Amino acid sequence: MTTRVTSNAGDRAGHRAATRGVLFVHSAPSALCPHIEWAVGGVLGVAVSAEWTPQPAQAGTYRAELSWSGDAGSAAALASALRGWNHLRFEVTEEPTPGTEGARYSYTPELGVFHAVTGLHGDIMIPEDRLKAAVVKAALGDTSLLHEIDKLLGKPWDDELETFRHAGEGAPVRWLHQVV
Repeated sequence: MTTRVTSNAGDRAGHRAATRGVLFVHSAPSALCPHIEWAVGGVLGVAVSAEWTPQPAQAGTYRAELSWSGDAGSAAALASALRGWNHLRFEVTEEPTPGTEGARYSYTPELGVFHAVTGLHGDIMIPEDRLKAAVVKAALGDTSLLHEIDKLLGKPWDDELETFRHAGEGAPVRWLHQVV
């Protein structure tokens, strides 16, 4: 199920560009679920109550989807607040605004955090310096260019999270609208 969370970002000083995104908690032990809600609420500045459903891909864990809106950069703050928690797998996206690029963060305990800048249509945009570094690494024989490009595109994270993503397909969606 998807819960919709709207922050009171527009009421804060600074008035950064407003954006929206989705937090996909792919798997979390039940004891961690309220702490995730607390952390997300702390970042967005509103109380969060997610609709947790069992994660069939890993017994004893739960999944949730939270559609959020807030300041540009909120996805980075959410990823930072949740990273490093054992037994947690998540992804968070942020849509681009007229003044900012979009973002995608993926996290697994084994791989850590993956971050990519995304364009208007959700495509991953790889900065020139990161591509040049991948070519140099491959030319030195440390690795293959294909392996380095796969890492730049987040393939290791996608491979690990794919089972958890498919386990949530077909889950009912509920939108929770919060007036701020």
